[in-house]
Amino acid sequence: MSQPTEPNYTGSFDRTLDDRNRITIPSEWRFAHDAQDMLLAIPKTGPNGNHVVLLPPSGAARVRAKFDEVPLFDEEGQAAIEDFYSRSQQVWFDKAGRILLNDDLMKHAGIKPGKESGAVQLAGAGSKFSIYSADVWAQAKARPATNHGETMRRFGI
Repeated sequence: MSQPTEPNYTGSFDRTLDDRNRITIPSEWRFAHDAQDMLLAIPKTGPNGNHVVLLPPSGAARVRAKFDEVPLFDEEGQAAIEDFYSRSQQVWFDKAGRILLNDDLMKHAGIKPGKESGAVQLAGAGSKFSIYSADVWAQAKARPATNHGETMRRFGI
């Protein structure tokens, strides 16, 4: 299978943590990566609740390039960069296509360890994807539907 130059994460997938708290990533998302690719997992809070966003290598490189532009003696900027990276984690796929999030990221997203309670939802977002606890995802989807027309117009779409 040929590799696209940029991953395109689409769709949503129900998953359950395995007995070691690993999450199996859909094969159509994994095949966009080489075996040595590392993704950057970052905690995020948004309108759908706390979750973890995963950036592919190209997305992580764009973030780093922006951070590299912050002057070394911009103390506020450097503190923000340190905070960002200290709460983030590099992850990669094992041979079975699973990733393992650290305890802090799982706690941030409300993902309870263990096969019995570890239901998660993976949500594609084009150049990145998100991992939600099943409970947070269900609450977000239970809210009244939003018309995204104005937002799309703002983006020029």
